[in-house]
Amino acid sequence: MTKFINPGLKQTSRRNVLRGTVLAGAAAMTGAAAMATPRAPKINAVNKTSAKLYKAASETATDANAKPADLAGYTRVKQELVAPPFAPKHEQVATGGPKIVEITMDTTERLMVVDEDTGAEVWALTYNGSVPGPLIIVHEGDMVELTLRNPADSQMEHNIDFHASTGALGGGGLTHVYPGEECVLRWKATKPGCFTYHCAPGGAMIPYHVCHGMNGAVMVLPRDGLKDKDGNQLKYDSIAYIGEQDYYLPMDNSGAYKTYAAAGDDYADSLDAMRGLIPTHSVFNGAVGALTGENALKAEVGETVLMIHNQANRDSRPHLIGGHGDFVWESSFSDEPLTGMETWFVRGGSAVAAMYTFEQPGVYAYVNHNLIEGAMLGATAHFVVEGSWDNALMEQVVAPREFEA
Repeated sequence: MTKFINPGLKQTSRRNVLRGTVLAGAAAMTGAAAMATPRAPKINAVNKTSAKLYKAASETATDANAKPADLAGYTRVKQELVAPPFAPKHEQVATGGPKIVEITMDTTERLMVVDEDTGAEVWALTYNGSVPGPLIIVHEGDMVELTLRNPADSQMEHNIDFHASTGALGGGGLTHVYPGEECVLRWKATKPGCFTYHCAPGGAMIPYHVCHGMNGAVMVLPRDGLKDKDGNQLKYDSIAYIGEQDYYLPMDNSGAYKTYAAAGDDYADSLDAMRGLIPTHSVFNGAVGALTGENALKAEVGETVLMIHNQANRDSRPHLIGGHGDFVWESSFSDEPLTGMETWFVRGGSAVAAMYTFEQPGVYAYVNHNLIEGAMLGATAHFVVEGSWDNALMEQVVAPREFEA
């Protein structure tokens, strides 16, 4: 069966698809002409400008008379990526010299349920099938060598922009892969910290892909590990990788969420919904309740957890109800960590690390402390912590009871 980026538009192949210009023929699309015509000129201009930008980025890198990278002294290792909220096996303190860390990601398009109670669903655009994409962990000075594959049954092109990298639009200009294609990108991790990566095909397709789940995080650790302001070593027992995803799901006139037969079918409707800048959902790890109930994060009293929070599109304000950010790195690991934070800040298009040692058992809610988003739109996770209660930290002296006025 012939595959299309959007039914009635362009077939998904290099011969007849201009990168980032998928809406160029929208005005002629059967059944959507009236809706597409008023906005097509503006979006087409943006798409054309973006397409030129990505083409220029690609040509700059490929046409340069640069010497081949000197890979002497590097050793090659493979990193097996795992699904969120887990982290791949890694060293907190690097041993040996710098490495070329080989990873592979598939750009998988899959139908996902966002909220079982309302039936809201989305054709998610993903890296390796998860929202967010898998966490990548390397050390400063390492090389990341990514094989990016777009399965032949995909509906559209994809690429990747690493905020941690340098040049060619974060690699976005060098990684455009159409269905059935793969590419290999190698970049050096020169800056320590947590960083976003996301798909950025160009034009309006950039927010469309990001708001359909195509983003994730890279953690670049200092070679000698994390430290406090005095240079003392900071170690964690586990990582909780949390990707906050804002969705803008189209609704019909009755307020019911629309459904679509294939990835990309919702493109025009989604652009309308996204222009309002008001998400229908703001969730952790792809769906309402993805990190609560049976899927809650687990820990024990005395366990130190490094919480990595990624938000590729909007600002967020994580807060651990009943706990704190003992150490928080809102920017680089080269900077001194903030300490004793009640709520910390994740700038849209970035990732942040926060470390906490649990001191009491029970259920902790980890929320976006824009409580409208946390309580009403889905941005809530739970940590279930096992251990013994410490009355010196908190005690219910008198249980709730009636009193006389």
